[in-house]
Amino acid sequence: MELWELAVREHIRDTLARYNWSGDAMRLDELASAFCEDGELELRGSAPVRGRRAIVDFLGGAVAAPNAAAQASSVKRIVRHNVANIRFTEVTPEQARVACYFTVFTEIGLDHFGRYRDVFVPVDGDWLIKHRFVSTDWSAPNSTMAR
Repeated sequence: MELWELAVREHIRDTLARYNWSGDAMRLDELASAFCEDGELELRGSAPVRGRRAIVDFLGGAVAAPNAAAQASSVKRIVRHNVANIRFTEVTPEQARVACYFTVFTEIGLDHFGRYRDVFVPVDGDWLIKHRFVSTDWSAPNSTMAR
């Protein structure tokens, strides 16, 4: 492996962390900055959402507000995404394909889990998400996020 590829992989790991840390803290504009300006977010079973503003609008309800049962509780709102098994399936100077698992804990405990399938591209010295496909494989019956 050459040095440029190691650098690309680290940039991508940082972008993955930015997306999840920002979402957990409800900083959706910062989360959207992990995407290219015309980046796409696609949830399994839904049409892709294109562009940073559209991504913020789309995620706003899911990330910013818990469901009614959680709102009625006196338990503090918590969201923690954990990403594991990051696999680089293709890395070139022009693009990278990355697959990983995610697990989400909320105030109810294990809330949902699934997979990300991403295409990253270089933008001004950084590596940003061009397309993210999210597949939620399971969610708790009382999930506060996965609807």
